[in-house]
Amino acid sequence: MTHSDHRDIVRMSSIIAGTATLATAGLLAATADGMFRFAIDTQSRNSIFRKGIIAPDRAEKMSVGEAREAGEWFEHAKQPLTLNSYDGLRLHGWLFDPDCVSPVPHAYAICVHGYTGEPAEMAKWAHRYARLGFTVLVPAQRAHELSEGRYVGMGWLERNDLLSWIQLITDSDKEARILLYGGSMGASTVMSTVGDPRLPRNVVAGIAESGFASARDEFVDMAHSMFHLPRLAAAACVDAAGLICKHRAGYDFTEASCLRSLRRTVIPMLFIHGGADSLVSPRFLAMNYAACSSLDREKLLVPGANHMESSGKDPDLYWRTMEGFIRRTFKL
Repeated sequence: MTHSDHRDIVRMSSIIAGTATLATAGLLAATADGMFRFAIDTQSRNSIFRKGIIAPDRAEKMSVGEAREAGEWFEHAKQPLTLNSYDGLRLHGWLFDPDCVSPVPHAYAICVHGYTGEPAEMAKWAHRYARLGFTVLVPAQRAHELSEGRYVGMGWLERNDLLSWIQLITDSDKEARILLYGGSMGASTVMSTVGDPRLPRNVVAGIAESGFASARDEFVDMAHSMFHLPRLAAAACVDAAGLICKHRAGYDFTEASCLRSLRRTVIPMLFIHGGADSLVSPRFLAMNYAACSSLDREKLLVPGANHMESSGKDPDLYWRTMEGFIRRTFKL
C-alpha cells in the first residue's frame, strides 16, 4: 500500500466517522424534540395529554366507593376561584366550605393534582379535609383543566403557582393555617414549595404522596419503561430534551428537583408511596424522606399499592396515618 493510499483510507475513515457522529447527533436531537413535545407540550398533536396513556382507568376509579361519594360532593359544593400567575396565565381553582358542624377556625387545605390530571381527582382528599373542618382549595395546575398554559413544569414552575394560591388565602385571612397535600406530580409541586424561602409561616404541614424526586429521574424511568430504551440511551435523550425544555419552557429537567427544597424544609412532612407503584418508582420515597431536613417527618409505604392507590389498598392504615398526622400538627 502506498503512502497516498493510506492517506485516502484515513481520510475516508474520518469522513465515515464524522457522518456517523452527525447522524447520531441528528437522531438524538429529533428524539429529544419528540420527547419534549410528548411529555411537556400540551398543545402538540403528539402530546401525552391527547393520548390518555397515564391512568387510562382514571374515570372508572373515580366512580366507585368513597371516590364516587366524594365526587358527587365535589360537583355539588365547588365554588370557582381564579388568579393570575407570575408569568401572566389565568389559573383556575375550586373552593369548598368545611363539611361539618364545627369548622376549624382559620384552617385551610390545598390539594394539588397530578400529571395529566384534574382537580376532581382530588375529591376524596378534599372531602376528607372538609369533614375535618378545613376550608379546601383545589387548584388546576397550569395547562390542566381550566387553567391556562402550554407547557407543564413538572412541579418546578407550579411551585410559583402554589405560592400564589397560598398568598391568595393569607391575603384574605392573616391568621390562616394551611395544609398542603399533593399527589404524584402534585406531590412534587408541594415538595418543591415547602423549602422555598418565600413560603409564609402560615403553612403548617405538608403531605406528599407518590411524588418523584426530580423530573429527570422520572423521565429516565418513563423512557426506559414505556419506550424500552436502555438507561444510558434514555438518560442521553432526557438530558437533550431538558435542553430543549430550558429554551422553550424556561426550566431544565435537572433543575426541576424536589431534593434541594426538601433540604431546606422545616415544617412537618408526611411522605406516602405505594410499594407496587409502576408509574413513579417507590425508591423516590426513601430519597425524598432522606432529603427532608424537618425534625418532624413521617413516611408510609403501603405494600402492594400501585400509583396513588394506597388509600384503596389499605384504607384503615392510610387514613389513620394521614388523619393522625393532621390532627397532631394542627392540634385538632
